[in-house]
Amino acid sequence: MCNFVSDCSCEDQLKDTVRKLHHKSAEKVIYQTSLMSALLHGVYDGSTTVEALLRKGDFGLGTFNQLDGELVAFDRQVYQLRSDGSARAARPEQQSPFAVMTFFTPEHQHHFSQTASREEVHRVIDSVITSDNHFCALRISGRFASVQTRTVPCQCRPYRSMTEVLGNQPTFDFNHRAGELIGFRTPQYMQGINVAGYHEHFITDDRQGGGHILDYELEQGTLSFGAITKLVIDLPEDRDFLQADLHPENLDEAIRSVES
Repeated sequence: MCNFVSDCSCEDQLKDTVRKLHHKSAEKVIYQTSLMSALLHGVYDGSTTVEALLRKGDFGLGTFNQLDGELVAFDRQVYQLRSDGSARAARPEQQSPFAVMTFFTPEHQHHFSQTASREEVHRVIDSVITSDNHFCALRISGRFASVQTRTVPCQCRPYRSMTEVLGNQPTFDFNHRAGELIGFRTPQYMQGINVAGYHEHFITDDRQGGGHILDYELEQGTLSFGAITKLVIDLPEDRDFLQADLHPENLDEAIRSVES
């Protein structure tokens, strides 16, 4: 018969086993609000709150209403990366016109003990998740030799298209900084619905700075990533979205110009 201490130990082991089984069997889903093509057209106001996004996932990225900076989420915390290069915790009532969220359940891990470029990091992921037909969520916790970012400034109506807005985008350099990189790899067939290829945001370890990543070089750190095979999209019902041109002739070129 187990004594009191042993009973506690057995109970803890059972709880740990249940947690691991739940983690292993949890359905991997990406939740997305609106479309990248709508954002490109100037649909910068949405009704989805930060609080609502966190019911759909604990990890993700996007932007805020009026295109007021970049959104990054991890560990159930959401941050606003602002146009002056600073960062702050987002308020639950803040709203987003475009965001991509998931409950982060990585299947793979790779430790970098020496410097690696962005392309070298991506090659590690591509060598494991070889099909471009699945989504991939990725996170790097580490120290970066350099990170080049940009952030979008808050807009006022009448809204200009995103390509016009980012013509004079502010850019920032973070050198020899520890931080978190949050991102997704999206299939090429999703261009316009989302951003095809790699889309990544960065925030410093003190949560005081960051932005949309243009390029980076990792000094050392741990990469965690995993494939996702299900997508759920909430489409807006407001007039801006319903009247937006969601299939312009230069869609692919326009998205590449604003994301790189």
